[in-house]
Amino acid sequence: MFDYKLLNALAAVVEQAGFDRAARALGLSQSAVSQRIKLLEARLGQPVLLRATPPQPTEVGRRLLNHVQQVRLLERDLQGQVPELDEGRLPERLRIALNADSLSTWWAQAVAPFCTANAVVLDHLVEDQDVGLKRMRAGEVAACVCAVERPLAGARSLFLGAMRYRALASPAFVARHLAPGASAQALLRAPAIVFGPDDQLQHRFLASLGLNGAFSHHLCPSSEGFVRLLQSDLGWGLVPELQVEAELASGALVNVFQGPPIDVPLYWHHWRNGGDLLAELTRQLTRSVGRWLIAAQGPSS
Repeated sequence: MFDYKLLNALAAVVEQAGFDRAARALGLSQSAVSQRIKLLEARLGQPVLLRATPPQPTEVGRRLLNHVQQVRLLERDLQGQVPELDEGRLPERLRIALNADSLSTWWAQAVAPFCTANAVVLDHLVEDQDVGLKRMRAGEVAACVCAVERPLAGARSLFLGAMRYRALASPAFVARHLAPGASAQALLRAPAIVFGPDDQLQHRFLASLGLNGAFSHHLCPSSEGFVRLLQSDLGWGLVPELQVEAELASGALVNVFQGPPIDVPLYWHHWRNGGDLLAELTRQLTRSVGRWLIAAQGPSS
């Protein structure tokens, strides 16, 4: 039989990114949390955490975390069916991994009715759309939005739609670096803006123009800051159309070389045994995302 006090300690250490914060979240001392982790490892005969900063789950630790995520959701279903089991707990908290551009555009409007109707609060973990699934694989989240189609074992993947990105810059930046008659090669010399090390959108755009190789770029891990840098004439970059409709309409941002847009497919991943709550969130997303995302599946040419 599982000892869920031990499993909850493991989940808290990973979710809170450390023993100190896990202890505060559980209302325990740091020593007590450490002892529970050690006891769990003694019973299993192998480590469940890598003592890094922050602590990372081992392979068996990930499996246990995935189990805990699903048990929490199933317990909520049972409490709804047997009200006597409700101990006056706080609203259910769901941990979701998603890309910053979704969070800054369509996500809030899509999930607000679900959160209100079901008394749910959300923990958002921001990851690039190409790597967000790693959070679910690590057992840190119950679901994620990412650009990877293939689901994990025990999970489902649902195509939500595609976000359309365009390569944009300010008119002043275009005049300075990409004057009329300049070849596409000038983009390799003009500074770009990249969200982070995992962001490959600028690379994909350059490849669509037949350009390869290194290029100068700013790093800006903020969707809002990304647009601010574009408006400040600091570089060019790929931005969701949804985020800059007003700037495009006013001419504050313009297309770079009229290159093709990049359509990034987004998939909703969730555990098969996630209970009614995840199933209802999945239905809500299915009903609503068509207002913001493009229905055609896969990247555009």
